[in-house]
Amino acid sequence: MSEGLLNSESGLLTHKLNPGSPVRKKILIVDDVEKNLRLLEAMLYPMGHDIMFAKNGKEAIEKVHSNPPDLVLLDIMMPVMNGYEVAEKLKNGDTTRMIPIVMVTALNEVEDRVKALEAGADDFLTKPVEEVELKARITSLLKVKAYNDYMKDYQRILEEEVGRKTLELRRAMDGLKNASLETILRLARASEYRDDDTGDHIKRVSYCSEVIARNMGMSQSFVDAIRYASPMHDVGKIGIPDNILLKPGKLDPEEWEIMKTHTTIGKEILSNSEFEFVKLAEEIAYTHHEKWNGSGYPRGLKGSEIPLSGCITAIIDVFDALLSERPYKKPFPLEKALSIIEEGNGSHFDPDVVSAFMTSLDEIMKIRQLHP
Repeated sequence: MSEGLLNSESGLLTHKLNPGSPVRKKILIVDDVEKNLRLLEAMLYPMGHDIMFAKNGKEAIEKVHSNPPDLVLLDIMMPVMNGYEVAEKLKNGDTTRMIPIVMVTALNEVEDRVKALEAGADDFLTKPVEEVELKARITSLLKVKAYNDYMKDYQRILEEEVGRKTLELRRAMDGLKNASLETILRLARASEYRDDDTGDHIKRVSYCSEVIARNMGMSQSFVDAIRYASPMHDVGKIGIPDNILLKPGKLDPEEWEIMKTHTTIGKEILSNSEFEFVKLAEEIAYTHHEKWNGSGYPRGLKGSEIPLSGCITAIIDVFDALLSERPYKKPFPLEKALSIIEEGNGSHFDPDVVSAFMTSLDEIMKIRQLHP
């Protein structure tokens, strides 16, 4: 029934199928009297339909399920299972309820017809059956059945098309996200390039922050946002002079005050964005040097005053810096770096973030292997 519903060239649904067009249909005749079966067959044969037979209700149910017809002509008074029972079972079945049922009966009492309607009959024919009436009733009900099949197929194909377009859109969005992340990493690398010419530090901060956020049970939107936002944590370094940023020794107090301004410079660079992940990046750039005990900068925030995004990025930034070579230091051994993280639990770092960091350590080390 679905032929012609989908235009393969444009991918658009079209109404090419005429549900009322003449097509060979399957009609099941159910009667325990052989003569009645042959009489109805003779009347229906000129209409060009395929005819099936059943001599009792049980056999009718079996044939409907094995080879579903488009219409059932159903006698009421039969052995094994009467017509009322057959109609009720078919109308209660998920796959058979849309098959039209015409009761063919000699019963003329109103209560008999009401009982048939309650069982699910769609129409009636009174024995002896008139050929003109039989053809008219069947033609009408087959059109209704064809239209129902058409709408069912139309809905199914529409759902499939929507599913396909949704998948294409999701893939396009994933591609856009990946392109956006690469752009962010490349732009963030510009601010890091003078003291980290590989740019891998910002990649490690990005992927490791994502891991910690996920393992802390944060929402998927937050996990995605911190992946995009955390690489921009040190974007403010672009405003720090080389003689301070690349100084091999310890900074003097005046130089240190200038170095600390990279947080406020980063905030200014990222401010006033309408995009959530850029807003989060602004928050991270401004707060990733705050400390849990209030001794950090630029504002001296303490405890829960520090946004979680800043706490997560801080621990990864410090851990990565400890294991990396810088103009002023050699890389620390892993054991020493972990010891420093543990010592900072509750003073430098949020205790919950430290716990998630330790839980995530295997994943973090794998990321370091991929981006050494």
